[in-house]
Amino acid sequence: MNILLIQRDGTDLHHTLFSSETSRMALRFYHPQKRPCGVSITCATLGSALSLVKELRWYIRRYVREPLFEFQKGIYFTHQLAQDVYYERTAILGPGWKYRKLYSFKNGKIISSVPMSPKSTPEEYHQEYIGTDSSIEIWCTEDDVEEGELLAEEAEDTGTAVPDE
Repeated sequence: MNILLIQRDGTDLHHTLFSSETSRMALRFYHPQKRPCGVSITCATLGSALSLVKELRWYIRRYVREPLFEFQKGIYFTHQLAQDVYYERTAILGPGWKYRKLYSFKNGKIISSVPMSPKSTPEEYHQEYIGTDSSIEIWCTEDDVEEGELLAEEAEDTGTAVPDE
């Protein structure tokens, strides 16, 4: 289980975490790795990853755009979905997860966040890759997906039209 802490613009998160004795002590067994978009931390389990994020919550609120949890190589999920899976047990992750987004990065910054339609693949969004260094798929809760996009997709599934407003 890896945690990816996406830093806010103008922040060197790795430097910030290691310039504070409190965060250095919390991270002393984890050996965080600096990434262009922030910091990657390897944990043994989802429970330990959630615990570490909770321990670092002061730094996360101030310096992190979003903490993500790696489900599979190249597929991450949001903090809310991680909590739903681990604590609430209301979500069961598996192939074909319905609520997803695609984050595209350039020079370590998120330049686009695109809601993905159900059963699509990241390769289908090749226009979003233009001018980017990398992209990652994010699994999220229904609340994290833009509502307008979701309504349009549901209308396609049922065969009913959504009127333009």
